[in-house]
Amino acid sequence: MHALYLLIAAACVLVLGYRLYGTFLATKVLAVDPRIPTPAKRLEDGHDFVPTNRWVTFGHHFAAIAAAGPLVGPVLAAQFGFLPGALWILIGGVLGGAVHDMVVLFASIRHNGESLAQIAKKEIGPVTGIAAGITILFVLLITMAGLSIVIVHALKHNPWGSFTVVMTIPIAIFIGIYMRYIRPGKLGEASFIGVVLILLAVILGPYVKNSALAPLFNYSETILKLGLPIYAFFAAALPVWLLLAPRDYLSSYLKIGTIGALALGIVFVNPILEMPAVTQFINGGGPIIAGGVWPFVFITIACGAISGFHSLIAAGTTPKILENEKDIKIVGFGGMLVESFVAIMALIAASALPVGDYFAINTSPELFATLGMAVDKLPMLSQLIGEEVAGRPGGAVSLAVGMSYVFSRIPGLDHLIAYWYQFAIMFEAVFILTAVDAGTRSARYVVQDMLGVVFKPFKQVNWMPGALISAALVSFAWGYLLFGGDISTVWPLFGVSNQLLASLALVIGTTIILKNTGRIAYAMITFLPFAFLFITTLVASYFNLTHVYIPKGMTLNIIISVVLAGLCIVIVADAMIKWRKIIADKKAMKEQRIVHENLVNRLAAK
Repeated sequence: MHALYLLIAAACVLVLGYRLYGTFLATKVLAVDPRIPTPAKRLEDGHDFVPTNRWVTFGHHFAAIAAAGPLVGPVLAAQFGFLPGALWILIGGVLGGAVHDMVVLFASIRHNGESLAQIAKKEIGPVTGIAAGITILFVLLITMAGLSIVIVHALKHNPWGSFTVVMTIPIAIFIGIYMRYIRPGKLGEASFIGVVLILLAVILGPYVKNSALAPLFNYSETILKLGLPIYAFFAAALPVWLLLAPRDYLSSYLKIGTIGALALGIVFVNPILEMPAVTQFINGGGPIIAGGVWPFVFITIACGAISGFHSLIAAGTTPKILENEKDIKIVGFGGMLVESFVAIMALIAASALPVGDYFAINTSPELFATLGMAVDKLPMLSQLIGEEVAGRPGGAVSLAVGMSYVFSRIPGLDHLIAYWYQFAIMFEAVFILTAVDAGTRSARYVVQDMLGVVFKPFKQVNWMPGALISAALVSFAWGYLLFGGDISTVWPLFGVSNQLLASLALVIGTTIILKNTGRIAYAMITFLPFAFLFITTLVASYFNLTHVYIPKGMTLNIIISVVLAGLCIVIVADAMIKWRKIIADKKAMKEQRIVHENLVNRLAAK
C-alpha cells in the first residue's frame, strides 16, 4: 500500500472531525461563550495569568502537549502493523483525545484556571480531589524524568543538536521581551524574527559541530542531567510571557514545519508501506511489545490518540493565557488533531522502512537474530548517516532513520541523509523539551495547591516565594530521579499511568457535562471514551504485573502499579456516587436542561 492513501484519508478524517464534531461539542454541549471574560483577563497579573494572542496560545499548547508520545508511540506500535495504530490514532484522536483536551480546557477556564485536582475536588468531592492530586503529581514527576532521559540520550556528545536546542532559549527570551515591550502587539514581526533566528540556529548546527565552539556544546550525560532540571526551574518560575510561552510558540513552527515537510516528502516520494497492515505479532509475543494488540496498542500510542498528560497542560498553563472562550475549540480540539496528524506521519515514516530494518533497529542484535529476518538497506543507511543505528530500541532512532529515508529519496537530496538524520534527532529533542518545561510549571501549580493547605499564600500562583519554592521542589524531585537513573525501570509504567490519568480527566468531564447540560446523552461523549480506556488500561496494568513485574521481581513497579490503579478506582467509585445523585434528581436535571438549551439558542442567535 502506498503511503499517500493513508495520508489523504487521515487528513480528511481529522478535518471533518474538527469541523463537525468539534463544532458540535463547542456550540451544543459546552456552549462556549465569548462574552465571558477568561481567567487570563479577570486575573491578569503579568506573571501566570497573561492574555495572549490565540496563535501564540495555540503554539504554546500544541508544543507542550506534543512531546515524545506522538513520535515514539506510533513507531513502537508499528510492530502490530500499520492498520491498528492508524485506526486508533484517527478514531481515538477525534472521539477521545480531542474531546478530552477541549473539555478539560473548558472546565479549567470556568474554574479560574485551576488544576485538574482542584476541579475534581469541587465537582466530585474532597476524596477525589486528594486522590487526583496525588495521582497527578506522581505521574508528572515520572513523566518529566522519563522524557528528560530521552533528551539526554539524544543530545549527549552531540554539539549540533545541543547548540540548536540551547539557542532556542535566548531566542525565546528575546522574542518575549520584543512582544511585550519593544513592539507590543506586533506578532507577525516577532514571529518572523523568531523563526529566522531558529532556522539560523539549525543551519549553523553542522558548522558549530566542526568548529572550535564544539566543546562548548559537547555535553556529557552528567551535565545534561544537571542542566535540564535547572532550565525547567527557570521555565516554571519566570513569568510565562518571558520564556515558556514564546519558546513553545516558536518551537511549534519548527515542529509543524518539519511535519509539513515530511508530509510533502511523502506526497512527492509516495513510498510503499513495507510494514504489512497486520503482522504476526497482533496476538502477542512481539519482540518490542510483549502483549497483544488489545490492550497494548491503546497504551503504546497515548499522545496522538488520547493522553492524560494533555489534561495537565489544558488545566495548567493554557487556561491562564487563553484570551477568549471562542479559542477553546481551536486550541483544545484543534491542537489535539494536529498532534494526531503528527502521529500518522511518525507511523508512516516507521512503516516505510523495510520490515527487517525496522525490527533490527528496535531490538537488540541477540533478539533480532532469533526473528529469522534479514536487513535490507540498514547497512547502507548506517554508513551514509555515519553511525551504527541497529540495536537502538526506543523508537526515536527508527523514526529519525525513517524520516531521513523518506527525505533522501527526493531527487537531489540523497547526499544530505546524515543532515536529515541529525535534524530529526534534534527535532525530537525540541518536541520533548517543550513538554518538560510546561509539565514542570503544571507540577508547580499542583504543589502550590497542596502546600496551600498548610500555608494559604501558596495557593496564590503569582506569589513569588511560593512559585520559587514550588518550582525548586518539583525540579529537584524529578531531577533526582533523572540523575539517579532508576527512573528507567519505571519507563514501562508511563503508558499505563498516562492513560489512567486520561480516564480520571474524562470522569471529571462527564460530571461537568452532566451537571451543566442535564442530558445523559451529552455525558456519553466523555463517558464512553472513559469506560473503554479505563478497562483497557487496567487490563494492560494487570498484564504488566503478572507477566513482567512480578516474575522479574520489580518491586517498585509493582507498588506504583497497584497504588495508581487503586487511586483511580477510588476516584471512579466516588464519581459514580456523584453521577447517581445528579441523575436521581430528575427535577433539577430538567431545569438545567432548559437553562442550557436557552443558552445555546441565545449564543446561536448572536
